[in-house]
Amino acid sequence: MPVTLSYPGVYIEEVSSGVRTITGVATSITAFVGRALRGPTNDPVRVQSFGEFERRFGGLWRESTLSYSLQHFFQNGGTDALVVRVHNGAAAATLTLAAGFNLVAANPGKWGEKLRARIDHNTRPHLPTDPANSLFNLSVRDTATGATERFLNLSTDSNNARFVTRVLEQESNLVRIVTPPGTVPVLRPTAHGNPSAGADPLLDNASSTVFAATGSEGAAITDNQISLASLEAAKQGIWALQKADLFNLLCIPPLTREPGGDVNSQTRSAAAAYCFARRAMYIVDPLMAWDEPSDLTGASGLDSASWGLARSANAALYFPYIRQPDPLQENRLADFAPCGAVAGIIARTDGQRGVWKAPAGNDATLNGVVELSVKLTDGENGQLNPLAVNCLRAFPVTGRLVWGARTLRGADQLASEWKYLPVRRLALFLEESLFRGSQWVVFEPNDEPLWAQIRLNLGAFMQNLFRQGAFQGSSPREAYFVKCDRETTTQNDIDLGIVNIVVGFAPLKPAEFVVIKLQQIAGQIQV
Repeated sequence: MPVTLSYPGVYIEEVSSGVRTITGVATSITAFVGRALRGPTNDPVRVQSFGEFERRFGGLWRESTLSYSLQHFFQNGGTDALVVRVHNGAAAATLTLAAGFNLVAANPGKWGEKLRARIDHNTRPHLPTDPANSLFNLSVRDTATGATERFLNLSTDSNNARFVTRVLEQESNLVRIVTPPGTVPVLRPTAHGNPSAGADPLLDNASSTVFAATGSEGAAITDNQISLASLEAAKQGIWALQKADLFNLLCIPPLTREPGGDVNSQTRSAAAAYCFARRAMYIVDPLMAWDEPSDLTGASGLDSASWGLARSANAALYFPYIRQPDPLQENRLADFAPCGAVAGIIARTDGQRGVWKAPAGNDATLNGVVELSVKLTDGENGQLNPLAVNCLRAFPVTGRLVWGARTLRGADQLASEWKYLPVRRLALFLEESLFRGSQWVVFEPNDEPLWAQIRLNLGAFMQNLFRQGAFQGSSPREAYFVKCDRETTTQNDIDLGIVNIVVGFAPLKPAEFVVIKLQQIAGQIQV
């Protein structure tokens, strides 16, 4: 900012360099939507290891295909997940401590039946402003995990800063006050007695109370808990991800593990459309009944009304199912949807090589996968690849691999510019990074000084990616361009408050077909 020259002497003025660094966004935050044993519902929760998933959502559960997909994701190199738990009529366990004073588990499920609560009156002295007999202490333990919470000097007075309803709502991961129905009574609940000699107060029936057996896991989820149109306004199901700042990949595992438990066309279509709006990729699982290539190419295959998923550039299909030991079934082999493992491989490839590298090939090993539900031949792979089906293959020595990198828009007949998954994902990465990194431009004076700053900052970001090997070309001129000047922004645009920025890039495309031409050299004939 220019200084005011008011006295003779030397003035110091700091001049802005005009540099506003653009940072690339994350590329492999993966959202999972499905059923879990416990945890918040219709709210995206970030987990960065399977151990954290166990603590927050209860770990592996045979009825939860989501829990297995999370395990496969972290097993194959995934590091960052958003979990959206949905349920179908699950109920929370409850506990009545006094007339009108009801506790309820923080979220639905039978896990709440393992909770125990203890009340004591060893509080601070009542102040003149405290209603008589309004203060108490509450201790809660989850006997299944050992997690214990203790809240001191809670109050039944709604005007008190330690009002029990507010404190539990904001601080407890285990319990809530049931309101409505019922309101917190004026008087505190009766204190529990002392435990038996040497007993843990939160494990002894004389000094604590177990929650009632009122919890329920509910019925198996349906598509209506994930993608029913009315959920969008309530930000539930897949639209719960509206509460998340960013995700790059979306996995919706099958509804159940039983035959026919696939998500239907309603969910597939809604997921692909939502991913397009959020600049993300939907990893599509095949149907359980597809056990040979003809199932995908036939009348009930990819282009049938029952499949119902348009060929979106923001979706990629992988076939077949993977086969792994099931820890909950004496490690017997079982079939699982591939989305979690594939998402893990994509995350691993992004970390090792970059989003511009196809997540396929000899480095794309499916960790933990013993075999595939269908062993494809080269010929069968050749039938599916032109239809934009990414095959999972088993090879000698190298093992089980991802052997395809096309979007659903990548069928040969479509001749789409978004044929290849790494090209599409690189474009989404650039769009999101430039969108976030250009917010400073809004409301700036729309003239050459601004355009020069735009070219400088966006060009520096693209140049950094070029140096990392993200683009084709041996020079920046061949690899990318950033254009923002009088040609892109006319006087009419300026009058309308518009600045137009044109960014172009030359993407790397995978070497999908390797042709080796072998020729025999004939001996020279003497003339």
